[in-house]
Amino acid sequence: MYELYIGNKNYSSWSLRPWVLMRSLAIPFKEHVVPFRPGGNWEKFRAFSPSGKVPCLVDGGTVAWDSMGIVEYLAERHTGAWPADDAARAWARCAAAEMHSGFGALRQRCSMNCALRVRLDTIVPALRRDLDRIDELWSEGLGRFGGPFLAGSAFTAVDAFHAPVAFRVRTYGLALSEAAAAYARQLLALPPMRQWDDEALAEPWRDEEHEIDAMQDATLMEDLRNPP
Repeated sequence: MYELYIGNKNYSSWSLRPWVLMRSLAIPFKEHVVPFRPGGNWEKFRAFSPSGKVPCLVDGGTVAWDSMGIVEYLAERHTGAWPADDAARAWARCAAAEMHSGFGALRQRCSMNCALRVRLDTIVPALRRDLDRIDELWSEGLGRFGGPFLAGSAFTAVDAFHAPVAFRVRTYGLALSEAAAAYARQLLALPPMRQWDDEALAEPWRDEEHEIDAMQDATLMEDLRNPP
């Protein structure tokens, strides 16, 4: 059975990607949650991941240590990871790769924190550009391939790569067009996403660096976790 190593569900957007895809495709795996700790995680994560980062998939003697690499490894062994249609698959791979490598302002200003509800003091131009591009991508995929998911009727890897954005939209109250906002709500309502969310709120750990990141130039409105 696959073994998937992930970080805290409350914070680790990268871990969410393969996790939610595997849950959605009903691919069995054993989950290992390895919490972030103060002072860095390099040595701790190096015990299972060559990069010292999460997520990391172990399949016997094979190790895939990047979310894109994990998805491609799974796609070679399981149907449904990418759309069957050639045009939809090409678009989905590009949209997933763009999310994998881009949107730095969104990552910096709106780190994933499932438990918080935060009001940003300002939307800086770089963040607005990222949000506009996400809106453009989502609207294009939904319109071009007919929805309800980005590349057609089924949840695929491109949705998994964009799933962490839905948590960010909710946490920070980010404004999107109605079509894009509806897609974010749809992602949040999926059973695997609801499971991730519930388990994130139940985690006993707090990581100060991630907590500080979520509150830069922002006002805390609500914290849905129990006190640590």
